[in-house]
Amino acid sequence: MPDTSDDARRIFAIFNEIGIVSQLSRAMFEARLPEGVVLSHFSLINHLIRVKDGQTPLALARAFQVPKTTMSHTVAVAVKHNWVELRPNPRDGRSKTVWVTDIGRRFRDDAIAALVPDLAFVAEHVAPETQAALLDHLTEMRKLLDAYRDPENGSSG
Repeated sequence: MPDTSDDARRIFAIFNEIGIVSQLSRAMFEARLPEGVVLSHFSLINHLIRVKDGQTPLALARAFQVPKTTMSHTVAVAVKHNWVELRPNPRDGRSKTVWVTDIGRRFRDDAIAALVPDLAFVAEHVAPETQAALLDHLTEMRKLLDAYRDPENGSSG
């Protein structure tokens, strides 16, 4: 049986490195975004395009694990920029759903294009096989943690 304290230290060190990489990559990305735009704004649009638009602000808050008020503010900023539009929820007339506009899709595409020099720098300095292995392992960890937080899967998290 492995020493769980060593396992815990190793997993903590992994999470610590992921946290540092997250901070550094956030700063790198935000430096390329338009003035006054932060990563949470981009992340909202990216999520709606990548996963599914037409979600309620509450569903988005749960997906991002933030308070509904925080998500409502992020959605309001996106509405102000015409990146998204709110439509009545066809299943519940009291709530709204969030839909990406063509302007929002262009914003996302432009943001990713602005990041290309930074992505190229990283690609140049990290071997393709390392990139592939990292992506595989981080995807596996994300899926594990995502399932662990889901109360329907019987998690304690």
